[in-house]
Amino acid sequence: MTGLCGLARLGALGAMVLAARAYAVTPTAFANFKCKDGKSIDASFFADKVDLKLSDGRSLSLPQVMSGSGARYANKDESFVFWNKGDTAFITEGASGEETYSDCVAK
Repeated sequence: MTGLCGLARLGALGAMVLAARAYAVTPTAFANFKCKDGKSIDASFFADKVDLKLSDGRSLSLPQVMSGSGARYANKDESFVFWNKGDTAFITEGASGEETYSDCVAK
C-alpha cells in the first residue's frame, strides 16, 4: 500500500509542477500601445514578467520589479525600464533614464 500512496503523492506533485509551469508561460493579458512619434509596443503580460516587441524591431523579456504605483519591469542594471499603469505606458533607457517611448496608450 505504501508504494501506491507514494505514487499518488508523486502524481499530485507532478500535476502541481505542470500547473505552475503552465501559469508561468501563459500570458495573463496582451496590450498594443501606440506611442508618440509613431512608435509602438506590443506587450504580453505574465504573472512575473512582460515580453515586449518594439516597433524598432527589438524583443525583450523583463522581470517585474518594485514599483510605487502601477507596474514596473526592468533588466538587471535597470538600463531598460518599461512602466505601465492602466492603459498607459512608457520606456526609459540608459543611465540617464531617457524616455525613448513616451505618451503610449493601449489601443
